[in-house]
Amino acid sequence: MLDDRKLDVLRAIVEDYVSTNEPVGSKTLVDRHQLGVSPATVRNDMAALEDDGYITQPHTSAGRVPTDKGYRLFVDRLSSVKALSSAERRAIESFLGGAVDLDDVVGRTVRLLAQLTHQVAVVQYPSLTRSSVRHLELVPISATRVLVVLITDTGRVEQRSVDLPDPLTDDEVAELRTTFNRRIAGSPLAEAPGKLSDLPEAVPPALRADTTAVTATVLETLVERPEERVVLAGTANLARTGALDFPRTIRPVLEALEEQVILLRLFGEATDAQTVRVSIGEENPHEGLWTASVVSTGYGGESGAPLAGLGVLGPTRMDYPGTMGAVRAVARYVGQILAEG
Repeated sequence: MLDDRKLDVLRAIVEDYVSTNEPVGSKTLVDRHQLGVSPATVRNDMAALEDDGYITQPHTSAGRVPTDKGYRLFVDRLSSVKALSSAERRAIESFLGGAVDLDDVVGRTVRLLAQLTHQVAVVQYPSLTRSSVRHLELVPISATRVLVVLITDTGRVEQRSVDLPDPLTDDEVAELRTTFNRRIAGSPLAEAPGKLSDLPEAVPPALRADTTAVTATVLETLVERPEERVVLAGTANLARTGALDFPRTIRPVLEALEEQVILLRLFGEATDAQTVRVSIGEENPHEGLWTASVVSTGYGGESGAPLAGLGVLGPTRMDYPGTMGAVRAVARYVGQILAEG
């Protein structure tokens, strides 16, 4: 482990390099930071950091830049992430609070994250495997046709129309609606089919045929779930940051961003909504992202597993304290909105 003085030198190198995108020299460190030691001591500390693999010299006679190992230690030793200002928090709350439905929440969230961090933002739609039935609505279209509307606790809405074998009165539709909600309201989607399997036998004989038709449609809705998906924003930010950020090529990063499976693996494996995870360089499982860092967390489901993941992807040269603070704050606001929805 490094002593506190070398950690201070490493922290100063990371902060300067992130800020300037220029290799950092010992004279710069002494001039800009109150390290409390002589330039010779700083040079010795930098040599030790380089020997240990925390910094490297990109060119002869150039200053030093952090390595992935250096960034990793910097992130691990962060005393705190950068808190958002009260104005930023109010702006987030106002912007996300204006969303009208789940699609709008996700769309606003991904745009907001990209603007706050100047990175590529990624938001996963709430996972259906972690969703529950909030309410089942039956809307009469005619005497022999109803619209089945399944609403989850994460705001997803699935609709199917059903042709009924027998006409139903409004009172009978209301009775069926109540019967279905008694069975499955509040149940995880995975458990709902089992709770409906014997429902047609549990209603009066006059409603049995129509109940069977509606049940079949509800089960179809539960089985034919939309694929899990993610939404991106801010891809153009990758071009803004400059060639030094992606020393080999930006193409593998762009190719990885096109693969939903890769993004779901990166952002959909959050185990809780409190921890912000940082994967740096070759810590990422996909080779195309070995020049990138991923900052992610879960959102929603504070009492258990999160509903989904969100975060940002960018070069390893990023403002980690600020990015982690923004990701954490946005995730909390999204979780609150879904809980209140």
